[in-house]
Amino acid sequence: MTPARSIASLICGLLMAVSSLAQESAGRKLPEPHAKAGVHCFDCHHEEKPTKKAVASDSCMNCHGDYPAMKALTKDAKPNPHDSHLGEVPCIECHRQHLPPVVKCLECHAGKFKFRIH
Repeated sequence: MTPARSIASLICGLLMAVSSLAQESAGRKLPEPHAKAGVHCFDCHHEEKPTKKAVASDSCMNCHGDYPAMKALTKDAKPNPHDSHLGEVPCIECHRQHLPPVVKCLECHAGKFKFRIH
C-alpha cells in the first residue's frame, strides 16, 4: 500500500468513527443551558464514560441548589412543583437531560395544571 493510500485509508477510518460517534451521541444531546455553561458528562455522572444509570439529585444540587432553594426559586409557580405533597421528588423524574422533560404531576393531575419545564 502506498503512503498516500495509507493516509487516505486512515482519514476515511477516522471520518467514519467521528460520524458514528456523532450519530450515537445525537440522542444524548444536552439542553442548551447546560451546553452553553460548558457542562460535561463527568460533571453530572461522575464517570469518564457514563453508563445509562440515572444521575443522583445531588449532582443537580451542586449547581442548582437543594430542594428548599428550588422551592424558593419557583415560589411563584402555582402549584409549585418543588413543593410537592410527594416530598423531595428526584430531579430526573421531570428534568431528563438527554430526553424531553416530563411533568410528573400530570400523571395523577392530568389537565389540572399548566407547567413549563426547562
